[in-house]
Amino acid sequence: MDFTRPLPPDPYSLLPVPATFTLTSPDITEGDPLPADHAVDGGNTSPALAWSGHPEQTRSFVLSCFDPDAPTPSGYWHWHVLDLPATTTSLPRGAGAAEGTDLPRGAFQLTSDGGRVGFEGAGPPPGDHAHRYVFAVHALDVESLDLTTENTNVHAAFNVYFHTLARATLTGTYRR
Repeated sequence: MDFTRPLPPDPYSLLPVPATFTLTSPDITEGDPLPADHAVDGGNTSPALAWSGHPEQTRSFVLSCFDPDAPTPSGYWHWHVLDLPATTTSLPRGAGAAEGTDLPRGAFQLTSDGGRVGFEGAGPPPGDHAHRYVFAVHALDVESLDLTTENTNVHAAFNVYFHTLARATLTGTYRR
């Protein structure tokens, strides 16, 4: 199959630019290929992530991983963690396991676009160009978005938009 198509823009480049802060990982280097541990071909394990420099008035965080390069009109959501307390500044490697036992109390995960609860590793179609996996942490002005595990990733992203104080991103790539 021919996957030739234009690359979509960075998913956040078309939105207003809020304040920014820093997102880091010992597992991901900005712009570099993701290790297989973070892909469906490997361990399917969420990376360790840490953030700092968010606004003082932050009341909660939302973490997501989005693939804008998926061969769909709407990209592909790999992970969403909602209602992370404002005191949370990191998640350990593997926190995206379906059980969510490494998540802070009150935080919960949505189902990925592939139907997996928790983190779904990178898995572009074999033979396609390298896909970008944009990990984003949004600092919010509310303690909760009042969503549940029944909500969709798009519903979460829509609600995050209206409560974002600041955003931090870290992008890795993957190709099969």
